[in-house]
Amino acid sequence: MSTITVNAARTNAPISKYIYGQFAEHLGRCIYGGLWVGPDSDIPNTNGLRNDVVAALRDLHVPVLRWPGGCFADTYHWEDGIGPRETRKQIINTNWGGVVENNHFGTHEYFELLRQIGAEAYVNGNVGSGTVREMAEWVEYMTFNGVSPQADRRKQNGHADPWQVKFFGVGNESWGCGGNMRPEYYADLYRQYQTFIQNYDPQHPLYKIASGPNIDDYRWMDVLMDRAADLMDGISLHHYALASKWEDKRPALAFPEAEWFSLIKSAQKMDELITKHSTIMDKYDPAKRVGLIVDEWGSWLDVEPGTNPGFLYQQNTLRDAMVAAVTLHIFQHHTDRVHMANIAQMVNVLQAMILTDGDQMVKTPTYDVFKMFVPHQGAVAMDTVDELSSTTSASVSKTADGYFVSLCNFGLDAADDLAIAFDQPVTGVTGTVLTADAMDAHNDFDHPDAVHADQFSAVTSTAETVRATLPPKSVVTLQVRVNA
Repeated sequence: MSTITVNAARTNAPISKYIYGQFAEHLGRCIYGGLWVGPDSDIPNTNGLRNDVVAALRDLHVPVLRWPGGCFADTYHWEDGIGPRETRKQIINTNWGGVVENNHFGTHEYFELLRQIGAEAYVNGNVGSGTVREMAEWVEYMTFNGVSPQADRRKQNGHADPWQVKFFGVGNESWGCGGNMRPEYYADLYRQYQTFIQNYDPQHPLYKIASGPNIDDYRWMDVLMDRAADLMDGISLHHYALASKWEDKRPALAFPEAEWFSLIKSAQKMDELITKHSTIMDKYDPAKRVGLIVDEWGSWLDVEPGTNPGFLYQQNTLRDAMVAAVTLHIFQHHTDRVHMANIAQMVNVLQAMILTDGDQMVKTPTYDVFKMFVPHQGAVAMDTVDELSSTTSASVSKTADGYFVSLCNFGLDAADDLAIAFDQPVTGVTGTVLTADAMDAHNDFDHPDAVHADQFSAVTSTAETVRATLPPKSVVTLQVRVNA
């Protein structure tokens, strides 16, 4: 049996809505076919963006979308993606599959996507193969409201007003695909590049993000914080959950029981990583001004048989829903340092929200978790006293309507009886559950609704206690109403 004790006076920081961020890279069918079909497509679209996917994403209240990469960011030259689409430069996507990139989805199309789904911008700039001038002029093109060469160019291309860029990344994975740099070298480059990224809108200054460490590279974090902490607003961290090891990704379907748990255990490592990296950050930034930005995370498994291995198209199962819930709980337990996170990726790539095939679309179990957790966005995290079973994770936040409790029982066989104690009278509780019988239960184009969230009835409330029975292999959310 698990217990959670909630004291109304024991609160932490608000849960940043940005930890529910998304990521869309020019990789496989994420952009082309997933989000963008073009205005002349037979697939229903608005300004080239497919209506079904946009509608589904709006229901997630996506707070921020990272683009154009990823590894693609450090090969992306923004001028290739502006102007008339029919005259844009075609290039080879050397990072992902060696396919032709026609640049039909560029800066203007990205901001149109943000407008349609209601998200804010996180643009990742090119340090690896770009120049200081190129990056500076892109920021000018996007954000300057006045007379200048790049602002005039934007107006000529059909957008008179500047866009607001909330977040800007100075390079990506500079330790690897972004340049195979040493931390000392990248720290100096970061200091140089960020100098010329101008805040043209004083009311909305750019939040500058440095390319941080890969997984447990604590030396990278130490060097960057030592040499450039005062010039950054955030520093990135990447960690993917693996069922085995990097060289042996393992199947997304028909996996053994051991790999159910090994993937979840790998996801749980996020807590250790955040804790240890935060300790280093505290040494140079005790006020916790600099945010830890986990802008790539999620399950990385084998591609589906018969698909281009460079497209990273994997099926998404109930196990991935467990990974999502456990990881989001970890972020919510580190509200003091984790300012944003971006799951990889939004459509058709890795742990996606949505899968498409031509004019067909399905929502994945991970999509359901993100939708179930929407009430956490901006709510106040509670500092609870927990005694949880080894297969249960939880997070509690305080909302305008009471409390929102999210729970995950990733045990395969045993239900977990849970008691939640409040120091206020409970007036009612409702719940939602996501579960299935099979470990690899998933939605596909023949069975688009095989796994879906449903009303949760195994919950009761009396006086100041809520009791629930969490099924095995389940994610449960509870809305608890109390008398203040």
